Amino acid sequence: MPNQGLNVIALVSGGKDSFYSLLHCLHHGHRVVALANLFPDTATSASLEVVDPDAPPPAPRSAAEDRDLDSFMYQTVGHQVIPLYAAATGIPLYRQPILGAAVRRERDYDYDDDAAADAAPGAAPADETDETESMMPLLRAVMARHPEADALCSGAILSTYQRSRVESVALRLGLVPLSYLWKYPALSPGADEAQLLRDMAGSGLEARIVKVASAGLDETHLWTCVTSAEGVGSVRKALRRFGATEGASLGEGGEFETMVVDGPSALFRRRISIPDRGRKPIRDGGGSTWLLLQGAHLEDKPAESGADLAVPEPPLLDARFRSILDGPAASLQDQHAAPEPPSPWASSLLRKATARPGDGPSLIRWSLLADGRFPRGSVKEEAMQIVGRIRRLLASLSLPSSRIANTLIVLRDMADFPDVNVEYGKLFPKPNPPSRVTVSCGDLLPPGRNLLIHVTLPGTLDARERRGLHVQSRSYWAPANIGPYSQAIDVPMTARSGLEALRAVYVAGQIPLIPASMLLPPPSDACLWWQVVLSLQHLWRIGVEMKVQCWTSAVAYFSPSPSSAGGMKERAELAGRAWNLAHAPSEEDEDEEGGPDLWDLKYNPQYMSFGSGDAASSHVALPDWSVFSLRQQNNPASCIPPLFAVEMESLPRGSDVEWHAHMGLRHPDEGSVEMVHQPAVGPGDWTSWHVVVRSSSLLIVHTVIACRWSGGDRERAKFEHLEEAMGRSHRESLASLGLHGASAASDTPHLSYIDLAAVDSPWKKVEELGGNEMMAFAIVPCHSIWTTQGERLACVALYTETLSEAG
Repeated sequence: MPNQGLNVIALVSGGKDSFYSLLHCLHHGHRVVALANLFPDTATSASLEVVDPDAPPPAPRSAAEDRDLDSFMYQTVGHQVIPLYAAATGIPLYRQPILGAAVRRERDYDYDDDAAADAAPGAAPADETDETESMMPLLRAVMARHPEADALCSGAILSTYQRSRVESVALRLGLVPLSYLWKYPALSPGADEAQLLRDMAGSGLEARIVKVASAGLDETHLWTCVTSAEGVGSVRKALRRFGATEGASLGEGGEFETMVVDGPSALFRRRISIPDRGRKPIRDGGGSTWLLLQGAHLEDKPAESGADLAVPEPPLLDARFRSILDGPAASLQDQHAAPEPPSPWASSLLRKATARPGDGPSLIRWSLLADGRFPRGSVKEEAMQIVGRIRRLLASLSLPSSRIANTLIVLRDMADFPDVNVEYGKLFPKPNPPSRVTVSCGDLLPPGRNLLIHVTLPGTLDARERRGLHVQSRSYWAPANIGPYSQAIDVPMTARSGLEALRAVYVAGQIPLIPASMLLPPPSDACLWWQVVLSLQHLWRIGVEMKVQCWTSAVAYFSPSPSSAGGMKERAELAGRAWNLAHAPSEEDEDEEGGPDLWDLKYNPQYMSFGSGDAASSHVALPDWSVFSLRQQNNPASCIPPLFAVEMESLPRGSDVEWHAHMGLRHPDEGSVEMVHQPAVGPGDWTSWHVVVRSSSLLIVHTVIACRWSGGDRERAKFEHLEEAMGRSHRESLASLGLHGASAASDTPHLSYIDLAAVDSPWKKVEELGGNEMMAFAIVPCHSIWTTQGERLACVALYTETLSEAG
């Protein structure tokens, strides 16, 4: 696979995960320039220890030999052996004592630059005393000696706690974070989580258990080779007796720790040997026992000339999306449109009653253009002005920028994105910035404007109620975030609080990047169908990780088709095929649910004991048929949310496709969701779709209305006429659901897509106001809009209301 080779600093603890991640770096053609290790020491100095691979290893430092530091971040058992890794691998090793402790115990790490800058002379800010910051001086020292270093690898598998801290340090130093094992257990088709251990064994990695700390594993398991069939079986059998949580077989919750003593000849030129008498068990109490390792030495290995590095990696497409790719691919010559899914005309969830505004949390939405006074080509100044306006709007409501859940950025020219990103990123210095979708519409923006930003945030929200997924490391799972955005943010949709409250999930736009390399597919593989399926898998994996149980609606953005309208019709139908197949019921649900995080295991009562019941093993499917009404469960095709294909000027990274799911629903009650399609509603050629969710006494109604494109030589529709018809259609569509008082609901959509070949300029009001006022609603100007049946549309508009029923 073609790749851009990186020069990697490998964080190693001695454990299996950090070394297996290092092997994956070699597998991808990267060069490991240095090993870096942090270890416990009774000394207070942070002096650097440099171990030359061709020199004798240094004598062990003075350390607390009879206790384990039990760090949240770093493995410390067996630290006496670490200096041997330089000579064993031929790679220079840099070591430094761990300073500080786990001061910042939040799951997502937030280093406060301002606090560090404002600290009194001689006083360390709180962040500086956190053990995470021990990495900074160590890595700076390595980078000074290896200026070519541009990446940092670590062995995070399921722990956001550890991954986010390594990412924070790496990005502050300008290093690309690599976590090839992230979510690895969930990516091996048809395998249990212990498949990772078997893959390690297959690569030649020999990892021995040096600490046990759970019921089920005891002193008899110490020095077991966990990367062997016997070792895997022994560990799994012991842990199962106590109902171990997800990740336990890998030691993710601290059940056990390992020490690597040998590996493939591509990395280990000599092996580490520890005599039987040098392995002294130390009992810490509470079921924890670890080995004090003494007398470690190197042994020569038989020469293995020409041996290849055997490092298996998960398939790029999992079984579900491979079947999607392989199924329709054989019938792409069939130009018949995907069938319109059947759908009921009325909702069984609604009573004939009067609708009125509900008391759920309101959503604030801003749509902002610059004021037009900047000369052409000054997109950076436009970005600065819009960012300044967002800051002032937030300040007027006494809200921080971290409240924002999602943004949609529309550019005139995608080449301007780096300049916009610099200014935009200044809004979000904290972890978990908003999810973001970025597209370019070319000259469809109003004259003199190069940038349009749409912002969504909850009006009332406790900071703890906003959750995010912000993975910035390369892995096999899904594309890393490059820039100030998260894969997904979720926020409550009702006033009800707690883990099980109904929530809205906003996912970033997904393009078909290969996660491990962050490159688009090579030309030989870059057929459009392949890209459509891969980028949809990214959306699905993020949705599953965020426990999305159904989507409300979506668009697939496409770059211009070389064959004009005929090509877009085919692209829309392709997107529809993939979307419908992704929603098709499977005979066997795939268990893609991620396990508890290290943070959960230490701080969340839901996960703090083994055998914690359904909370630890709950499975969320996407789509989750149980959330739909019984009538729709018996007709799965009626549960497919509406999808549209939108033709834009260009997409990020030159991609041909980008998926944008408008909203995912998390924690709807069983049987509380119904999807309703009304083929004809309101004046003219309008049609509508509704997702109705009943939550306690509230109704959440997500409405999509669309106007068919008349085509021909007819004069373009006046925007003000379209706007009026849009409002009437919305009201009539709600009334037809049985919400007879729906005229009180807002007539203003929160997002619209408008084909400017069918509708005249929507920017006249903006021009009349001089650009100093906010737009009434978000507009994405498009070259064309299509249904998945290949029908062209003039516009699509989205509404979301929280309503209550009376009467």
